[in-house]
Amino acid sequence: MDIFSELSSFRSQPKRGIRGMFKLSAMQRREAKWGLLFISPWLIGFLLFYLAPMAASLVFSVMDFTLSAPDEAKFVGLANWQRMLQDENTWVGLGVTLRFALISLPIGLVVAFMVAVLLNSKFLMGRNFFRTLFYAPTMVPGIAATLIWIQVLNPNTGWLNKGLEAIGIQATGTQGLRWLDDPSLIYVAFTFIGLWGIGNAVLINLAALQGVPTELYESAEIDGAGFMRKLRHITVPLVTPVIFYNLVLSMVGLLQYFIVPWVLNQGSGYPDGSTRFYMINFYKQAFTFQNMGYGATLAWLLFIISLVITLFLFGTGRYWVYYAGERK
Repeated sequence: MDIFSELSSFRSQPKRGIRGMFKLSAMQRREAKWGLLFISPWLIGFLLFYLAPMAASLVFSVMDFTLSAPDEAKFVGLANWQRMLQDENTWVGLGVTLRFALISLPIGLVVAFMVAVLLNSKFLMGRNFFRTLFYAPTMVPGIAATLIWIQVLNPNTGWLNKGLEAIGIQATGTQGLRWLDDPSLIYVAFTFIGLWGIGNAVLINLAALQGVPTELYESAEIDGAGFMRKLRHITVPLVTPVIFYNLVLSMVGLLQYFIVPWVLNQGSGYPDGSTRFYMINFYKQAFTFQNMGYGATLAWLLFIISLVITLFLFGTGRYWVYYAGERK
């Protein structure tokens, strides 16, 4: 019996109950075995490197466990959770992280999208060169990129302040712009560093823009629509799934913001506690103080917050994200 005959006979069979739905034919069992065989590397990797560590960290969160004395681990119940909720560093770190996310997230999304629109323009000469140029910084390791930007943002010799001086803005000297020393400018400086690595988001947006049917633009031009009307009524609605994708990934990434503030001042919070990010507190507790039980508790709180925000984004996304063929 070939596959088409078996499918026809399967469709002609009377409907079965829930238990019967799990009864597979010989061919279906054979296909299921081959399917499991092909995805087994991913399943093994997921179990060993994701699910097992998550389960272990959940166990650590209810234990007094330190890396320096693993044999002295003991069960403490919800003591770590109670300590975390009463710890000022927890809420200060969350406040700093969310405050920076509210500043950096919209700027990063808008700039990445507008750069992709520019790189997708048929009037841009050397598009391939500029696409490579914008993506290249993503290949630089985060620590190296931070060290580069420390010099770029130097208040006296940095390129940014020198450029501002060239256009008549007082930026250097003691009265100049101290990007990494002024609490009111530090998040702007971090945003500059983040914009240097938007190549991945630009690439994803560019792929989405190239998937927009050109006949829609041609029809709009016949009706007299200009660039902004086409951008608002055609481009943006059709790429909202990709914008939503970048939004979710960027939010989760910003909640784990760590490398830049750690490289700058090793988690001291300078200037004026404005860089006391949540991940700084987690790293110190888990790896500097080697209190892995309390560190695991901090990690699970961040996971819960990320999950809640992600579910909220998915819940509200149905009001503004448009998929082809979907009925609203």
